[in-house]
Amino acid sequence: MNSAATDTPTPGGEPTTDAPAPTTPTGSTSTALSARRIWTRVRGAALVVAVVLIGGLVLATVRSTNAHGALDPRSTDPHGSRAVAELLKERGVTLTLATTLDEATAATTPGTTLLVTAPDLLTDAQLSALRTAAQTSAGRTVLLGAGSPSLTVLAPGITSAPDTAVTNLSPACTLPAATRAGSVDLGGERYEVAPGTTADSCYLSDGLPTLVRLPGTGTTDTVLLGSPDILHNTRLDQQGNASLALQLLGSRPHLVWYLPSLYDASADAPEDDTTGNFLALIPSGWLWGTLQLALAALLAAVWRGRRLGPLVTERLPVALRASEATEGRARLYRKANARDRAASVLRTATRTRLAPLLGVPSRDAHSPDLLLPALSARLPGTTADPRDLLFGPAPADDSALVRLADQLDALEREVRTS
Repeated sequence: MNSAATDTPTPGGEPTTDAPAPTTPTGSTSTALSARRIWTRVRGAALVVAVVLIGGLVLATVRSTNAHGALDPRSTDPHGSRAVAELLKERGVTLTLATTLDEATAATTPGTTLLVTAPDLLTDAQLSALRTAAQTSAGRTVLLGAGSPSLTVLAPGITSAPDTAVTNLSPACTLPAATRAGSVDLGGERYEVAPGTTADSCYLSDGLPTLVRLPGTGTTDTVLLGSPDILHNTRLDQQGNASLALQLLGSRPHLVWYLPSLYDASADAPEDDTTGNFLALIPSGWLWGTLQLALAALLAAVWRGRRLGPLVTERLPVALRASEATEGRARLYRKANARDRAASVLRTATRTRLAPLLGVPSRDAHSPDLLLPALSARLPGTTADPRDLLFGPAPADDSALVRLADQLDALEREVRTS
């Protein structure tokens, strides 16, 4: 069984060539090897972290570039609204910019138009306070891109439908502001008006309006715009966008331009809230960030766990005789009852050494159609079956494996002496 190893001894006896004695590494070399080994282990994780950070910076830069000053009446960026704000001021409309709910409700006085640029960012408590202020002022409330979270409170009887792309749409209604403006660039949120609800439905997209006006008590009304594009600087001079924007926002002498923010203190939960829901105290952005980090960690684990990495050659601390390595490998095969593996190693080594002796190229050493005819021509009178010896099945027991090793040695000696 000791012969079952990759370094099979030659027929002449066991190998006597020893492994080269290693040189003792110096302190600096050992430190360099340790640093290189540490870098090899962590470079994959470092690369993933670097890619995530770079991707985050690029995404943040792109998003900040595209959305900087969006719908801000002070911004001259393409998505800002400085142009429409200046036109309103020229027509005598005073404009108040509000970034918190308290500022918006305090500035909403009788005869005021209240523009809410992102109503879905408001909490239920904020929506209720905003509705109360709008009803008290008896003015107009304009909601941009309002969805299901805000429609229930601010526009009862209206539900949100799947959104659509912003395109040029015609009025298709009798609302004076829409008929005077003509076709405009609208889309985004679409709305469904509940049966029995009085409303003006304009600028239909696939049969559903993208502009809805809900009349209220007296002079109070609510206008829903599915998309804020008509207020953007880059679109204001197209189609009838400027006309519609000025009519909707300039119908009252005072305009409160409310830019909701996630950092508004009024969005915080009441102090007497005792629900005990810890997750409710965590901003949604942190929850999504944690989920993304967990997904990245899972992908990194799958990537690094698919294999142990390439083999690394290391200097042996002591000189090791080839015969000892052979015996150690043979013991491992015997402990695992790996007779098939041991026999395969023996036959492969024998075929590799026989091929050059028989004039067969090394690349064809393991082809029975090329090796066996050359062997038969070299040993026409041999009693052993070359095919069974070199390409036969695995031995059934240890004694058969030992017998196979002896027969392979005998066959090789016979070829060498023939």
